[in-house]
Formats: sequence, C-alpha cells, structure tokens
Amino acid sequence: MNSWQRAFILHTRTYTESSLLVDLFVENAGKITVLAKGARRKKSPLKGVLQPFTPLIVQYFGHGEIKILRQVEAMALALPLVSNSLYSAFYLNELLHRVLVADSDTTTLFEHYLHSLQQLAKQDSAENVLRSFELALLENLGYHVDFFHCSATGDDIVAAMNYQFQSEKGFISSLLQNSTSFTGEQVLALGYRQFDNQDVLKAAKRFTRMALKPYVGAKQFKSRELFLKI
Repeated sequence: MNSWQRAFILHTRTYTESSLLVDLFVENAGKITVLAKGARRKKSPLKGVLQPFTPLIVQYFGHGEIKILRQVEAMALALPLVSNSLYSAFYLNELLHRVLVADSDTTTLFEHYLHSLQQLAKQDSAENVLRSFELALLENLGYHVDFFHCSATGDDIVAAMNYQFQSEKGFISSLLQNSTSFTGEQVLALGYRQFDNQDVLKAAKRFTRMALKPYVGAKQFKSRELFLKI
C-alpha cells in the first residue's frame, strides 16, 4: 500500500531481536499485520511512534499476510487516557484484534473507534461508549438486528411488552423472562442508542455479549481482568 493510510496500533509482539510484528487497524483495510524492521533497537525513532491510541499515518507494502512497514508518522500525540478510560480503550483494541480481518471495509468503523477514544479521553461514561461501539462493530460485521419490530409478526416493538432475543431471528414477543428476555423499552433504547439509566446499560451489555460471543469466543479478555483489579 503505497499511499498514506490512517491507522491505530492494536497489538505488537517481538519478531526478532531488532524488529516487531505490529497489528494495525487501518482505516479502509481492517486489521493489517506489518513487520516493523529495527523497531526494537535502542535508538529507533519508531519506539516513540508505535504506541497504542496514537493517531498514525502509515505506508506498507507486500503481497503476503505480513506486510513490510515502509513509513509511519504520528498525526498527533497519544490520546490522554487514564484509569477506567484506559482499560476501556484496551478492551476496544482487544475486541477489534479478535474480530477484524484484513482487506475489509472498515472506514465507518474506524470513525466510530476514533470517536470512542476521543469520548474516553474526555472522561465520558465508559459504559455508554463501549456499548455504542459494540453495536457499531456488530453492524460492521453484518450482524443486523431490527430493534423496532417483532421478528415474528412485524409489529412495532411495544415498550410495555417483553421480548425474547433469538440470534438467528431477532426479538420475538414472549411472556417468558430469562437471560435472553428484554423489555420493549430496553429493545427500543438499544435501537436508538439511548443508554439513559443503569437498567438499560445492563440490558445493552447483556445483549452485546450474546451477540458478540460467536465472533470473540469464550476466552477472557485481559482488559476485563484489569477492570476486576480496580
């Protein structure tokens, strides 16, 4: 890729004594793994640049699964993330690292990610930011759910009724109340991305965990382990 592309770092790992493998979230290409030659050398200028949450522009080349990093520049300083906001941002990176693939259309999702980091840096509600991003990610993955109509009848979702969520179908009106049931009010709030109270936030978290599980698997997120320690 000879043109400059906006990107963020999702993950880095040692490759040789002097080089790193870097997983990038590239604006219009998804997750791209690049070899950063010499990045581990003491005097490498890349050390201060290849950091998470730093807006980058990059150039890379190659035809295999691992590209060669040609150039990288920081567009700005790393976003100021601390405490819960920092752990939340690490969760976003883990989430993207698990589900993104190369050569996918992620232009809109990239904007959601950048906006989410900016919100976290401003100390906006982390729970609100995470739930909104998870829903945006599901849409990008092609996981489309109708939050405004009963999937069995096509009738409008009614705030006072109860609904069962079925992953292959959507929300279906039901009298049952269990781990997959939601009130109509909660369903509509998900559709409008309005997380105005703790009840709706808890329902949103329960929904996104169910919907994302096929994509992320059962392995515990390291960022969630960090949350439990604070």
